[in-house]
Amino acid sequence: MAKNLRAKLPPNDTLYIYDKNKEATSKFLQEVGIAAGSAGAGERGMNIEIALCARDVAENLPEPSHVKTVFHMMLHPPLPSITFSEPNTNERLFIDCSTIDPTSSREIANAVHSSASGRFVDAPVSGGVMGAKAGTLTFMFGAHTKHGGLIKYRVRPLLEMMGTKVLHLGGQGAGLSAKLANNYLLAISNIATAEAMNLGQRCGLDPKILGELINGSSGRCWSSEVNNPVAGVTPGAPAEREYEGGFGVGLMKKDLGLAMEEAERVNARTDLGEKAAQIYDAVNAAEPGKDFSVVYKWLGGAKAA
Repeated sequence: MAKNLRAKLPPNDTLYIYDKNKEATSKFLQEVGIAAGSAGAGERGMNIEIALCARDVAENLPEPSHVKTVFHMMLHPPLPSITFSEPNTNERLFIDCSTIDPTSSREIANAVHSSASGRFVDAPVSGGVMGAKAGTLTFMFGAHTKHGGLIKYRVRPLLEMMGTKVLHLGGQGAGLSAKLANNYLLAISNIATAEAMNLGQRCGLDPKILGELINGSSGRCWSSEVNNPVAGVTPGAPAEREYEGGFGVGLMKKDLGLAMEEAERVNARTDLGEKAAQIYDAVNAAEPGKDFSVVYKWLGGAKAA
């Protein structure tokens, strides 16, 4: 995401990056061919320096508690107001691309707005690691329509530098509601794809031909086409490298849990979700850190001949 952003930003714009994974940061700097800079401070100092200097701040963190901690550090004490010369840039813009619960996101947005530190938009992302590298991500964001100029001139252009589809779902938290609905479906379709591919192979079908059939028929889905769990079916998928990389099964377990909590809050039935949650609990215990398509291996999936 950062690589695509740097490539499309005006050359005179400054991009601040921070990742606790120093190896990932070093790799990024090498790939874009720029020298590293240092804030000369710890994690808290770096978060505050970025917030003080930047017009637009985008972050993506694993858990609700992580997002709350980062914003608590940035907003206590409240950030001073700033003015930029470009039109529609009289406030800082915070874009949270994390997948967290909508309630926590609204609480963070309220803290940002009530402290007059800027505007906050929830903009979770879909498309996986491959989509992030290719710049083909889908962003779904929540922001009040009364901030139309902010949406048109700042939110959309920034997100379009990292993705090909940017959808405004509604008010604060709507982006996250959409993301949880999407990932609820993804969690279940991933299991169904693994079961179907295993079923077909045990019936004697060639996995590549089976995959081609499914992806040209009504069973087609992201898990079958882009992230097929059987090695040799989708070039570049995590199954090709023993399920390393990709979207971790622990994150899928977390997202499904958030979706189930939100479903309970709005009184929506999730009969399949309860069984899927049990499966991801077991898979995460057996294959921690692997891409969530490793559910195929956990099921005892047949190996391609």
